[in-house]
Amino acid sequence: MNFKWLGPVVLLAAIYVGDQIRINRPGHKYRLIVEVETPDGRKSASGVLAVHPYRGYSGIGPTRTVGDAVYVDLGGGKNLVALLAHIDKNLELEGINYVALRAYTAAAGGKRVSFNEMNRQTGVVPVTGALIPVLVTFSDPANPGTARNVQPDEAEAVLGKGYRLHGISAEAVPNGFWPLDFGGVLGEPVTRAIQAKLPWLNGADNSAATALRAAGLPGVEAVDAREAFTRK
Repeated sequence: MNFKWLGPVVLLAAIYVGDQIRINRPGHKYRLIVEVETPDGRKSASGVLAVHPYRGYSGIGPTRTVGDAVYVDLGGGKNLVALLAHIDKNLELEGINYVALRAYTAAAGGKRVSFNEMNRQTGVVPVTGALIPVLVTFSDPANPGTARNVQPDEAEAVLGKGYRLHGISAEAVPNGFWPLDFGGVLGEPVTRAIQAKLPWLNGADNSAATALRAAGLPGVEAVDAREAFTRK
């Protein structure tokens, strides 16, 4: 066997793999936490999202978020879902990329926190005002047509007496040893749970758009509706 080219081939492979990790590694990860007051006490759920700035070679590209919407089981057949979407006149999907960044900036008294500084942030910070994602609830999670929009300060009007949004918060978490971040010392992986809660997301039809329309959200036709619930 001729080993003459083994060294250069291994070196090129290492360079390629290292460059792919550089390009695709998250800029930062954060945990989005949703807490709701119910007649039976406070209920909460959270999910880890990864934010990937563009690092390719073809000029300027999009920042993207990987992860799932956060589903809070409130008991008694009730639920609240924080989508990966906001409303800016119409439904928009880009704001979720900057939720943690802007929340930490607000918590710092408006002193700008950059993307490169996010991995050095600690503690839990509130997500308030325009940073709060779109909230919806499903009277029947198996039926996308039962979705209803929930305004952050009017949860009781939709969910019933005694239900109130306690708050939404963000917490920066380490990137870990991406792409080997399988949990534990390797780092927290992106949370994947929404498809188990909303089984119609696994279908080939556009049930996600049906859900967003049922909730009365504007501009559904202009976005990829499924990305309001899950992104890869």
